[in-house]
Amino acid sequence: MHKIILISMMSILILASGCATHERIRELQSVEIREYEGEDLSSFIEFRDTSIKGPQRIDILDYELKVFGMVSNTRNYTYEEVLDNYQKYQKVVKIYCVEGWTSKNLWEGILLKDIFNEAGLAPKASTVIFHAYDGYTTSLPIDYIIKNDILLGYKINGITLTPGAGYPFTLVAEDKWGYKWIKWVTKIEISDDEDYRGYWESRGYSNIGDLNKSFYDLS
Repeated sequence: MHKIILISMMSILILASGCATHERIRELQSVEIREYEGEDLSSFIEFRDTSIKGPQRIDILDYELKVFGMVSNTRNYTYEEVLDNYQKYQKVVKIYCVEGWTSKNLWEGILLKDIFNEAGLAPKASTVIFHAYDGYTTSLPIDYIIKNDILLGYKINGITLTPGAGYPFTLVAEDKWGYKWIKWVTKIEISDDEDYRGYWESRGYSNIGDLNKSFYDLS
């Protein structure tokens, strides 16, 4: 009888220990991809901090991505809703910073034009104004975003963005200078204001931001 009780107690302890161990399990971070389809990739760790207020740490439980302005349907997405609602894409894109450094990375994200389709753009809408958690803003033409399949990125080199890399979302502004690659995106505003000037643009940087032109507005 005592043996049965002892065995039963040991079984309970083992089960309890197993449950406690299971509760402590945490998902491990993915290994960074440094080569993709024969192309060598830069490490995302090499990204310099060029933000206006330093890396931002966003509580993802409170996070919302707002899509508003000249749209038929204003939307407020949670982080998970963005990832669950849209097809995901990958693309190798190189960023060029005005400070002289470059970084070629594999980005994973969703197409902004898919968000536009769900929001329903007004016929006269021409510009997208992006807002960041730290107050930074920049803008780009809608036509550029649609024609170039521009991504709202959430992974870099196979790893979920870190706060320094722009978590939860960074704009992958292909063929544009680095100041157009806005991090920590919280709002996407659809507008007809083609003359809108963001943080650096209002300080003399080119509003177009094309790589084949000076990043400084010489006009």
